[in-house]
Amino acid sequence: MEVKFKIFRFDPQVDQEPRFQSYVVSAEPGHRILDCLNRIKWEQDGTLGYRMSCGHGVCGSDGMRINGVCGLACQKLVREYEGSEILIEPLPHFKVLKDLIVDMDGFLEGIKRFQPHLISTGPALEKERLQSPEDRKKVDHVIRCILCACCTAACPAMDENPKYVGPAVLMWAYRFIHDSRDDAFRERLKAVDFADGVWSCKNYFECTRVCPKSIPVTKSINIMKGEIEKTFPESSH
Repeated sequence: MEVKFKIFRFDPQVDQEPRFQSYVVSAEPGHRILDCLNRIKWEQDGTLGYRMSCGHGVCGSDGMRINGVCGLACQKLVREYEGSEILIEPLPHFKVLKDLIVDMDGFLEGIKRFQPHLISTGPALEKERLQSPEDRKKVDHVIRCILCACCTAACPAMDENPKYVGPAVLMWAYRFIHDSRDDAFRERLKAVDFADGVWSCKNYFECTRVCPKSIPVTKSINIMKGEIEKTFPESSH
């Protein structure tokens, strides 16, 4: 079967304005969108820019907006899309570097801001820090995050407040707030207790809907809100 694609194109070093370019690919219903993009790049237009690596939903590098919904091109199949053509665009809320490639530097810096590593106030151990299966379950869902940025790109609250740190950043904060091996619970919780932190989340649930790892993002943010109100009852937001 022939599948039509309408793909966002923009090279800021060459183009004055973004444009859309159409392609036709021979594909089967079970083929992935990434397979189709590869055929376009390898067989029709080598100038098309997009990221990919593992191709199996693990690296998170091929996040993009497909027919208006953010997702991983390697997880989406041709048969999931109806209509005369499939629209491919870069992730919203990110600066376009070229075509479907966006600048992730600010996003990753946001993760670093919340110190994504264990903080211990005790002496260094000569062996690993043990954690019970029960304590591990408390963070099982959020450690699935692969930093694809689909949740942040899909979040309507990012339109309302461009300074919002975004749901992905908050998932990494959640992961260490609830890690039993970490000694900075109050400090980490306080770090997300500000207007551009958890309180920018308005429960749109778009982050949860698009997460390729089925992380309950909105629920996790609301859990942190509840813990802030319990731990810091004087907090104003």
